[in-house]
Amino acid sequence: MLQADLLIKNAAQLLTMAGHSKEPKRGAELADPGIITGGAVAAFDGVIVAVGPTEQVEEEVELLPHARVYDAWGKVVAPCFVEPHTHIVFGGSRQNEFVMRLQGKSYLEIMQAGGGIVNSVKATAAASDAELLETARRRLDHFARHGVGTVEVKSGYGLSVAEELRMLRVIRKLDALHPLDLVPTFLGAHAFPKEYRGREEEYVDLVVEEMIPRVAEEKLARFCDVFCDVGVFTVEQSRRILEAGKRYGLLPKLHADELASFGGAELAAEMGAVSADHLLKASPEGIKALAEAGVIAVLLPGTAFFLNEEYAPARQMIEQGVAVALSTDRNPGSSPTEATHLILTLACIKMKMLPAEALCAATINAAHAIGMAHRVGSLETGKQADVVIIDAPDCNYIPYHFGTSLVEAVFKKGRKIK
Repeated sequence: MLQADLLIKNAAQLLTMAGHSKEPKRGAELADPGIITGGAVAAFDGVIVAVGPTEQVEEEVELLPHARVYDAWGKVVAPCFVEPHTHIVFGGSRQNEFVMRLQGKSYLEIMQAGGGIVNSVKATAAASDAELLETARRRLDHFARHGVGTVEVKSGYGLSVAEELRMLRVIRKLDALHPLDLVPTFLGAHAFPKEYRGREEEYVDLVVEEMIPRVAEEKLARFCDVFCDVGVFTVEQSRRILEAGKRYGLLPKLHADELASFGGAELAAEMGAVSADHLLKASPEGIKALAEAGVIAVLLPGTAFFLNEEYAPARQMIEQGVAVALSTDRNPGSSPTEATHLILTLACIKMKMLPAEALCAATINAAHAIGMAHRVGSLETGKQADVVIIDAPDCNYIPYHFGTSLVEAVFKKGRKIK
């Protein structure tokens, strides 16, 4: 008989998110969260050992004397949410730009006037390591209260060799200190520093010839990302950066087609990227290319909401077989929120996703988007016991009851953290 030190039982709905294969959920499967009515999950030493109807699981496991038993009667039990696109290490804030947008300035206009990303670069450089660590820790605490268990974290507010390395070292230290799992991404190609205006190719040289080798040498990142869009990095520049990253073992990701239909989705497919993110303006050809190449589309409806822009064509992507994931894009300028539940609601209302599709996109597909699906994103034996209990009678209720977190309890590797 299996030993267990954690048993969560009697769930109104246990959402396993288990699929028919080890691939991300696509098409009709995206609407199947693997519901077990009256379900239970048992774990030992932070790892799931049994999943199924409560009566079956109770027969399969022997509870240790110190075991925690949690009765989830009338509630939804699901894997912790996964955040596959965030920028949580930064200094300062940008509420003044929020006011500028309310007065009619566009995101691109603000960026060209010295605001946007370069504004955060200046504030980040002025913050100490301790300040960056503490403010990012608080943001992770907010994520945990919303049921998030794993967070991808990008650099990109350094834009120099020293500052990019400093950001990634802070992320590594944060991962060691915080209960949530962090996945680091190098994003030196987030914007062009002011001092490189008119000398953009020289900055690309810096990223390729100095930043990427140093990041790889210190093993500071798993992915290499680039902002491929109008006013930022061209397709050719982005290709060069991603190819350099691949040579050094960094898997490619892209910020793509957020501001214009720019060929970013097509480049993601060409490069065999793990994901292409944003995609508000992705072309029909780009969407088809993503589907054929198996690139995950990480959609960020919070950004479209906050910038008052059109939303990514999620329905079209799903119907064409693209694997869709969701994230908050937590950052200081275009999506200053850790409210994962709000993202689910926006995905349903503004991108026409069904609640079950949104939940799968924010868990198992989000885990695939950062190479973590072997450990998190679903409730299956052998995976981490990252479990969230939500005060909702069924999965449809979660995005329906918007504006607040319905999370009652969060278990990370079998340990209750909320």
